[in-house]
Amino acid sequence: MWRKGWREQTILQVDQPWDLIIIGGGITGAGVLFQAAAAGLKALLVESGDFSSGTSSRSSKLIHGGLRYILNKQYKVTHESVREREWLLKEARNLVTKLGFIFPNFERYHVKTNQIGQIIAIYDLLAPKWDHRAYSREKILKEYPILRSEGMLGGYLYYDAAMDDSRIVLRVLKEAVRNGGSAINYMKVEKLLLDSSGQVRGVALRDTASPDGRTFEINARAFVNASGPWADQLRGQVGQSARLRRLRGSHLIFQREKLPMRDALTLLHPKDNRAMFVIPWEGTTMIGTTDIDHDPALDANHSEPFASQDEISYILDAAAFLFPGLGLTQSDVISSFSGLRPIIKGGADTPGKESRAHALWEENGLITITGGKYTTFRIMSRQTLAAVLKKLGKLPVVKNKRIFPKLPSVSAPNIDSATLAHLLGRYGNDTAELIKTAGAGELERIGSLPNVWAELRWAARAEGVVHLSDLLLRRVRIGMLLPGGAEDQLARVRKAVQAELGWSDDKWQDEIIAYINTWRKYYSPNPA
Repeated sequence: MWRKGWREQTILQVDQPWDLIIIGGGITGAGVLFQAAAAGLKALLVESGDFSSGTSSRSSKLIHGGLRYILNKQYKVTHESVREREWLLKEARNLVTKLGFIFPNFERYHVKTNQIGQIIAIYDLLAPKWDHRAYSREKILKEYPILRSEGMLGGYLYYDAAMDDSRIVLRVLKEAVRNGGSAINYMKVEKLLLDSSGQVRGVALRDTASPDGRTFEINARAFVNASGPWADQLRGQVGQSARLRRLRGSHLIFQREKLPMRDALTLLHPKDNRAMFVIPWEGTTMIGTTDIDHDPALDANHSEPFASQDEISYILDAAAFLFPGLGLTQSDVISSFSGLRPIIKGGADTPGKESRAHALWEENGLITITGGKYTTFRIMSRQTLAAVLKKLGKLPVVKNKRIFPKLPSVSAPNIDSATLAHLLGRYGNDTAELIKTAGAGELERIGSLPNVWAELRWAARAEGVVHLSDLLLRRVRIGMLLPGGAEDQLARVRKAVQAELGWSDDKWQDEIIAYINTWRKYYSPNPA
């Protein structure tokens, strides 16, 4: 699937009537495409950049209910989320994995430890499960002697889940395409086409991956706006006023050797008591997130959000409080990243108090699904499909299609069990072929990461890579996980992928320049 020539083949089929066009290739759009294909609709998803290149590759890498939402009395969001977390842990095995969180309490939080325990108990009961326990101060410091001891009162251990956000999008999209859906990246909606009554009847598209920027106009019976933080831009074309509050969340990534973590940690920032996390992720350790209003003026000169110096300093202040003996500085950060959250405006005085609930609007033939959390994408996509079917006058079609099919049994005697589990979670039924096509030495791990070199070859061959940044920042994320954006590994990357991608030497050099510029501007620990 998505092998050489796939975009051209898909584009040749674009100019036809569709039941449904989905605008946005993040997790919500991918979920809607899956549900639509499973219901037998002729559905097309278009994404202006790469699949998952927006918010869905820039999350906190957690499948969780949001412990702090209980404090904001967002019980419905938390209830939906923790139940979806349990479903994903069961269905998306090895891709969504159980993760322990230690929540140490400190005197300066001005919260009683038993109150933290009560909140965690409610959190578990909403799932429902009972999987937490109190930790004494001595036990926490024994397991993590790098933690601040001054003022520690004890704490709790509870569980959520970790994931690779971009890989989930790829798994869902691939399954949707296998079920008959179509998806194209780097296909931008230039404008909505309206009929004489102001109803959406079609879209004008521009192929941003082609040298000449070729354009198309196509029609459909229904349209879903799943463009996340950019949903208001499309809604504005049908005369609707803005309803989103775009919040930016940034993270810093450290090498595991510099910040060794087995479990995750929950902390309250020493300046404003805002909840944050320290998370072991893909062989590194990540700290985040911020939660600030995104200045729309930044969009004029930047194609992607990025962590500001103020945000980096804010996160480092949290690290200095929690790990006073490590002396972490900005020079220890190997990469940063930032994403925009589409939050429904609720009038809260601070970003952290806004509701994380999702919303579904139908306006002049445009169905918009936005807000919500990554964790609840299945709920959001099902509700969206119901709205589409109602518009089309179709009854719901119940088909037994699994978003994440049962993992295959793969024999790989030369691969250790942890690496095989990693591959199965990320590639599912493609795992055996990925292993089979590996070149000499490509089943070796990439440094201390869980990835192997063969993943790069496979992604280049069969995962819709258009640019080098697609490969290194989303398919196999060594651009975020290795120092310097993995620039010193590009010679080995080239050996594995250039022929698979069919790129000339000149094309390869152009892609390297573009990738390094992108990394330095949007993922570097030192923002320009």
